[in-house]
Amino acid sequence: MSTTIERPKTQPLFKTDDLSRRGLLKSASTAGTALLIGFNFSTAATAQTSENDKPAEKPKAPVSPFESWVRIDETGQVTLLSGRSEMGQGISTALPMVLAEELGVDWRGIKVAQAPNDARLFGNQGTGGSGSVAESFTPLRQAGAAARLMLVSAAARRWSVDPSACSVKNGVVSAGGRSATYADLVADAAKLPVPDLKKVPLKKPEDFEIIGKESIQRKDIPSKTDGSARFGIDVRLPGMVYAMVERCPTFGGRVASFDATKAKAIPGVIDVFEIPAIEDIHSWGGVAVVANSTYTAMQARKALKIEWNSGPHAAESSESIRKEFRRLVDSPMKVVVNQGDAEAAISSAPQEYKVEADYELPFQAHATMEPMNCTVHVRKDGVEVWAPAQGPELTQGTVAQVCGVPVDKVKVNTTLMGGGFGRRYQADFGVEAAQIAKRIPHPVQLVWSREDDMTHDFYRPASYHRLSGAVDSQGNILAWKHKSTSTPISEWWDKAGTPESSELGLSFQNPYMTKNYRLEYLPTASGVPRAWWRSVEASSIGFVMESYIDELAHAAGADPYEFRLRQLGRARKVPHGVEKNEAPVDTDRMRGVLELAAQKAGWGSALPQGRARGIACHYSFHSYTANVAEVSVEKGQVRVHRIVTAVDIGVPVHPDGIRAQVESAIVYGLTAAMKSQITIKNGAAVEANFNRFTTLRMDETPEMEVHIVPSILPPTGIGEPALPVVAPAVFNAVFALTGKRVRRLPVMATDLA
Repeated sequence: MSTTIERPKTQPLFKTDDLSRRGLLKSASTAGTALLIGFNFSTAATAQTSENDKPAEKPKAPVSPFESWVRIDETGQVTLLSGRSEMGQGISTALPMVLAEELGVDWRGIKVAQAPNDARLFGNQGTGGSGSVAESFTPLRQAGAAARLMLVSAAARRWSVDPSACSVKNGVVSAGGRSATYADLVADAAKLPVPDLKKVPLKKPEDFEIIGKESIQRKDIPSKTDGSARFGIDVRLPGMVYAMVERCPTFGGRVASFDATKAKAIPGVIDVFEIPAIEDIHSWGGVAVVANSTYTAMQARKALKIEWNSGPHAAESSESIRKEFRRLVDSPMKVVVNQGDAEAAISSAPQEYKVEADYELPFQAHATMEPMNCTVHVRKDGVEVWAPAQGPELTQGTVAQVCGVPVDKVKVNTTLMGGGFGRRYQADFGVEAAQIAKRIPHPVQLVWSREDDMTHDFYRPASYHRLSGAVDSQGNILAWKHKSTSTPISEWWDKAGTPESSELGLSFQNPYMTKNYRLEYLPTASGVPRAWWRSVEASSIGFVMESYIDELAHAAGADPYEFRLRQLGRARKVPHGVEKNEAPVDTDRMRGVLELAAQKAGWGSALPQGRARGIACHYSFHSYTANVAEVSVEKGQVRVHRIVTAVDIGVPVHPDGIRAQVESAIVYGLTAAMKSQITIKNGAAVEANFNRFTTLRMDETPEMEVHIVPSILPPTGIGEPALPVVAPAVFNAVFALTGKRVRRLPVMATDLA
């Protein structure tokens, strides 16, 4: 028997029926006097809040100028209303830390409330790209500082003192022996004009008391430890029923016919029916089974008899894709970057200084701990959704499309997520749940099995790379040529997209000095679904570039670490080359993480017999990372004993959280490098569960050290940038130990025989 969890009957923080600023303020005041500060993550617009402020000019369209809000109520409770989703990256801790630093309160007492899903009110609420803390850092500080100034001004007026005579500590304003809590001052502060957020004075980094401090424990650890945390799969509603969908194993396949007689005969089965594919939003369709429990739905699904139309991709396989990869790299390709004359330089170089190598990476599944799920209730007055979604606005829009209702009639409740890694930015699981719920007069929870999740993922693209280049007699890079093909994300989602830009964006920015650099690309057509996987193209490009630079170092007879430092050269900024608005690579910061990782790992010092070290560095998502891996190889099996990582991500807001993210990326990256892949046969994924898609086990996990470069620069992300350096560091170490290069992932015992 399942436990029913009623929807909370609390006063909402905001109502969304009136999107004017005045409407927001009035709705917030229904629960009592409150001080409100509105702000944007992208830019810190001037806040216009406080309940007694003069009405702002009514906008021409019902659009709020603010994406997020800070609210301090008459009890002193501070609440941050944020559109960003918590999917394990720790923003429920980091964002309160940033706000509390300037507001002058205990960060542990700040509540983070999930904003209602409404693009008109809160803008883009997507969570990805390792951007939540980076985008919110300055706006949150400005909002906290503005609220603190208003509360201090209220106290100073009450006591007839200059605001500069007041101090703030843990939500208490003091001056001349008198003190008042924020709760005491809220009513007066709410009557004051809000300072210009762009002009409020902020703390200097050396004065931080919370940001960057060690041993701050995440707020969500207790609830995730004792099981009280509620994920999407934990949603329970009165009268809820449960559903599963049987989908065609072949990508793009459809139902030809089905017999549900045996399935409907199982006690507890409510309905069985076909749901159609919706190609423009990549929902595959299939046969839905609705029952009184997920287990019953699962058993009934097994009893279905279905004839499939396998569709246009039934002949596709990993081998057919590989053949096409090789055909393309053997052919002329589209030139994306051409600096100098790489081909002439390589041709004229002595043979012993030339290096040519092919690298290959497979499709990868996201394999989140919590499989895909979504709960939808279609009512006469609208639709309500409970979804562990990275892109709730996409879920809202697609559910509205399926149900034939206006977008504002769809309410999406974003739940906690048991991992995302880009998979939960898709809307297919929400679409299926909506298709089923349209027919069922109860809340419907759709749950995917592990096999569903693994065989109907949106995978990391497979790719193939041919690199050729040369060094000169002085040990400098003479030329670097990179020919590449992949099953691009952009071509899957946007037929008019530019795959060479989206897929190879990071390899435009080669930080190593060479006058001759050429990059060529052509896409490979495929029916395999693909989308964003942790670190996206950097997971492939990082492995290829950092393995190849190691090969050039060997050709030059140089130490791999010293070779990298020399090729980075003087401090300089390397522009993107194509995307003019993209930030340049700062080679000085790259040098910094390399030096720190090498120093902490003891690069060059003696190791036990049978072990070796490898090194790699990379720039992605505006962050700099470097790894040193220590490995051994026995009977064709690689054992990683230790990984030392250095990161430069600007101001390290939550060091303990940063280390957790890096360690997670190391485990995820080692799994992809040494264990897992998705292979395709007869147009379908072969690996359907963890018995074949194996993951790194606890006894295989290396000792991990994470070192953070001190910085006062604006923060950048770390959830994704720590992954690209894992595989190249490990296999560069394997080469140092065995003399064998690993150029195809995941590594096989035959590669090292």
